[in-house]
Amino acid sequence: MFAALGRTVVRFRRSILVATLLLAVGLAVVGAGVFDKLSSGGFQNGDMESSRASRFLEEHYGVSDANLVLLVSSDAGVDDPAVTAAGLETTRRLAGESDVTEVVSYWSAGGAPPLASRDRTKAVVVARILGAEDDVDSAIERISGEYADPDGNPAVTVGGFAEIYREVGEQTERDLRTAELITLPIVLVLLLLIFGSVVSASLPLLVGGFAIIGTFFVLSVIASLTQVSVFSVNLTTAMGLGLGVDYSLFIVSRFREELQAGADPHTAVVTTVDTAGRTVAFSALTVAIALAALLVFPLPFLRSFAYAGIPVVILAAAGAMISLSAGLAVLGPRVDAFTLWRRDPDPDKEGVWHGIATFVMRHPWPIAVGVTLLLLVLASPFLRITLGIPDDRVLPADAASRQVSEAIRAEFDSDEAGRFMLVLTDGEASDPRVANWAAALSTTEGIARVEGPTGVYAAGELVAPPGPEAARFTADGSLWVAAIPSVDPYGEVAQDALATLRASDAPGDLLVAGQTASFVDAREALLSRLPLALVLIAAVTFVLLFLMTGSLLVPLKAI
Repeated sequence: MFAALGRTVVRFRRSILVATLLLAVGLAVVGAGVFDKLSSGGFQNGDMESSRASRFLEEHYGVSDANLVLLVSSDAGVDDPAVTAAGLETTRRLAGESDVTEVVSYWSAGGAPPLASRDRTKAVVVARILGAEDDVDSAIERISGEYADPDGNPAVTVGGFAEIYREVGEQTERDLRTAELITLPIVLVLLLLIFGSVVSASLPLLVGGFAIIGTFFVLSVIASLTQVSVFSVNLTTAMGLGLGVDYSLFIVSRFREELQAGADPHTAVVTTVDTAGRTVAFSALTVAIALAALLVFPLPFLRSFAYAGIPVVILAAAGAMISLSAGLAVLGPRVDAFTLWRRDPDPDKEGVWHGIATFVMRHPWPIAVGVTLLLLVLASPFLRITLGIPDDRVLPADAASRQVSEAIRAEFDSDEAGRFMLVLTDGEASDPRVANWAAALSTTEGIARVEGPTGVYAAGELVAPPGPEAARFTADGSLWVAAIPSVDPYGEVAQDALATLRASDAPGDLLVAGQTASFVDAREALLSRLPLALVLIAAVTFVLLFLMTGSLLVPLKAI
């Protein structure tokens, strides 16, 4: 099979190279717009309790998580008349935006203490941008440009998850460019050291570039049909370059060995595809199917790595086995053109790798035990792993949205944007148990206060009776309450608070939404499918490596 492929490659070598060039150009043109289609979210699925609660709130109340925060700062204090006027004007402008709702600020709420920092030099305007993630991305780009005024008096800084995700997307693009500028020269130097020839060293980079460009095209198509995470691009560039180099090393090295053994270029290509090409094919198939196990996870974020990983592996392998081999058939001995230095081709001369292999074979048990212990030490941090989803802390310290979140965590008594939203799908505000339930919720550690149709509660006491705004908490035979956290929504205290809220003696069927609920549900969704994914990866690896080697020990070692 592989020998036949090699003969076909030799026969149509020039046509293959022309087709590869035209295909690469076409894929680059179409795939160049992939960044505009990718999502910075994807950490939820519709079956999670938090997702069902969010849908219920959206459909019956038109409310959801606040995803926009404007931090207004002034040394004169937020109660200064000029600052108050500016704060009210900013609130009015934002409320007038067609795609923004639920706008509330320290000033519009009558100087509500939770919306100001403890020293009264900062206050927030909290709101929600309407629409799907793509709509939110478009809106926040415009809003951030119009409202951000870090040098003004008062200064206005834009934050919230909409801005965080926008900055994460931009940071990802910048990081990729930086990574490419750093990685490509290093890889090229290493390849020059390995091959000693400019032509030989450049071929693996071309294969990696082809795999990356082709995968961008595939992601662009998939993103037109379903949600694809922006982080899939990181995986694409890393694996595209790594596998492109890896597979090309197999092909080029074997081809050069065949030439040195006296084979003509065409025969050398056929032998290379039949031997090294077979190894590349099985390797790529194993990796691609293993990555396909990510499709069992319900989160679009994780599925995106399969969307990126599968095509990049296949394209890297196809590029190495077909396009690269066609190029070698055309180049022949010229593959060593522009030689910088030559390795001794004498197969009888022992080199450093031969010495290492001999040493390992002479001392198998000490080496095996030592390497195993080293791997266990390297893996030990996993025992203390803390799972999370990207928030402002993945951004540099000088990112505006991170500065807003840091200020709220450090200087405010509560995080208004991180509220828990507890829905009773069959609750009645007139039921006396509702007031008792809300009061009990307010005693939960990490909860600053609870707002609902029966008033505002703190530390188990009613601190404000229901006012005109209480009506917004009831509709269609249901009700909801907001529990405002005094802690980081992603911290352990908030997670414990979520468990307490969900286990509370609610007078009806309870669903809980909010940032903490979404995070915990996403983590549980990941962990619940992890055993299945691991079993699939192990099974695929075992079967494919057994078919390739005919050995039972090699697949077990690989697993």
